[in-house]
Amino acid sequence: MSEAKKEWFNEWFGSPFYHILYKNRDEKEAQFFLSNLLKYLEIPKDAKLLDVACGSGRHSIFLNKQGYKVEGIDISKRNIEMAKKHENDELHFHVQDMRNPLNENHFDYAFNLFTSFGFFKSDDENQKCISAISDSLKSGGVFTLDFLNPYRVIHNLVKEEVKTIDGIEFHLKRRFDGESIIKEIDFHSNGKDHHFEERVKAIRRLTFLEYFRNANFMLVQIFGDYELNDYIPESSERMIFIVKKL
Repeated sequence: MSEAKKEWFNEWFGSPFYHILYKNRDEKEAQFFLSNLLKYLEIPKDAKLLDVACGSGRHSIFLNKQGYKVEGIDISKRNIEMAKKHENDELHFHVQDMRNPLNENHFDYAFNLFTSFGFFKSDDENQKCISAISDSLKSGGVFTLDFLNPYRVIHNLVKEEVKTIDGIEFHLKRRFDGESIIKEIDFHSNGKDHHFEERVKAIRRLTFLEYFRNANFMLVQIFGDYELNDYIPESSERMIFIVKKL
């Protein structure tokens, strides 16, 4: 079995149950955030955009509808199969591990949105992702990374929750083990008991800044929410980094 197959996210993100559990993700919130981001970034219409860990493509599709050339990458073959249904001449999707660059020195803007980071076990692998994104960007290219605010999440953790979606009762348990925020997902479907786990490293702001420096990125701005208010460590919902490749 390959290393990628052993990693929890490859199994869970490729599962049909992942899409059931998260089917009600707020599209309005995503479009609100992206609209604010586009206004702030003032991206020219001839720019090439890269959506890293694009999932089934909802952000790429929205960006493309705003008139941009977009390529999305995701490690899940299932996600990319879903995304490819929306492809056109200026929207393309690829099965690709974010630890590897797609095309070197090719893109003007890159995005990693809605906590699509922090899944790997080691700092080296996290660094590899940031460096791969840097390699994919042209000099002067801009990268936006949108991550949870670990301080707030850890201090407001909902430890247990039950969600019923499409007749499936998902039992969710959350905990922090000192390094990662862990969500255990248990449910019964098709005559079987299922168990999945999500692990997101509680990466702090200073660690991200180190990753960026090592990848030849300069910090431009940190926002704390989808309205693009300033980041406040104790209370902001998000850490949204805008960095530029030197």
